[in-house]
Amino acid sequence: MEPVVYASRIVRLPVLDREGAAVGRVADVVVGAPPAGSPPPVIGFVVAVPGRRIFVSAGRVQTVDAEGLQLRSTDLNLRRFAPRPSEVLVVHDLLDRPVPATSRVVNDVGIVPAHARLRGWDVGVVDLVPAGRRLIRARRRNRRTVPWEEVRELFPGANDTFGHLRDMHPADVAESFRDLAPAQRAAAAQALDDEQLADIMEELPEEVQAELLDRIGLERAADVLEAMEPDDAADLLGELEGPRRGELLAAMEPEEAEPLRRLLRYEEHTAGGLMTPEPIMLPPSATVAEALAILRDPDLTPAIAGQIFVVEPPTETPTGRFLGICHFQRLLREPPSGTLADYVDVQPGPIDPTMPELAVAERLAAYNLLAVPVCDADGHLLGAVTVDDVLDRVLPQGWRER
Repeated sequence: MEPVVYASRIVRLPVLDREGAAVGRVADVVVGAPPAGSPPPVIGFVVAVPGRRIFVSAGRVQTVDAEGLQLRSTDLNLRRFAPRPSEVLVVHDLLDRPVPATSRVVNDVGIVPAHARLRGWDVGVVDLVPAGRRLIRARRRNRRTVPWEEVRELFPGANDTFGHLRDMHPADVAESFRDLAPAQRAAAAQALDDEQLADIMEELPEEVQAELLDRIGLERAADVLEAMEPDDAADLLGELEGPRRGELLAAMEPEEAEPLRRLLRYEEHTAGGLMTPEPIMLPPSATVAEALAILRDPDLTPAIAGQIFVVEPPTETPTGRFLGICHFQRLLREPPSGTLADYVDVQPGPIDPTMPELAVAERLAAYNLLAVPVCDADGHLLGAVTVDDVLDRVLPQGWRER
């Protein structure tokens, strides 16, 4: 039987980032409309941070348990939370709500690991008690726990036309999007959270990406750009007219917009125009165990997770002096207590951000690399070009539409 986590038990518990530092406390659980034949999915969590409440997508959450929430990363979008019409807040909207045609009210809502998705949570059960009782929630008597299907009327939009898209691979959803009229694409986008839509945007032709950004509104467009891989977001922004690009960058959180501004300074068909500014970077003092723990993150693409770039602090681009690469397979063979400084590979060396993209492809092929570092003239790491970035450029134009 799947473990059930009740919403009332996690409210006010801490939210920890990847390093274990507290960033806020759980304020609510956000649930979406249930697709046909599937339970209501947990879209994300409302998190109380100093001065505001923000939204944390379920995709950014590693674990949910009696200790609170553990995030997959240290990045947070600090924009104030505003629910969408299709979303339900468990604590705010459901707890103590009367159940139609019964004499009971909602006492609690239990979430369980999702079956149909690689990760995430769904509503599994709803705990009911007789109406009129005002005892402490955990001590209420005559409780009755039922499957969510028995009270599906609590979850609006149960016939959500596009809800099934949440369980599909982004490339498959992008294929479906191409067959939809623009207005239908916008409606389908409303059924997805920001991170899901960002993954799909990365698979769409640039003209469809631009059209979707126009239709979903400025604030959400900024949120989706923040959730996209920086190199993909920069490519999309580079295709827009200057005023529109500036408007979107201004609407983004400054710390999210700055890496994109840096990428936009480079010519499109160069290493700088191809690179991501967020490869995995660690100092030479980090241990093998610490490195492997980071590489286990299922959100990382194989190309990014294939190596760690070892740099002197700071470990955010542009970094301190670039020292070399530690390859994933090498780390698997070394003792967990060893430090990265002992296993750094200095060959091949980094490339310049002005290197033409064809030369970058040749470098990757010649050395059988998944990613190559990009450094400035002073040896500071600016980012990395991955093999999938190069494939996107060297394949024939329109290959996604075949």
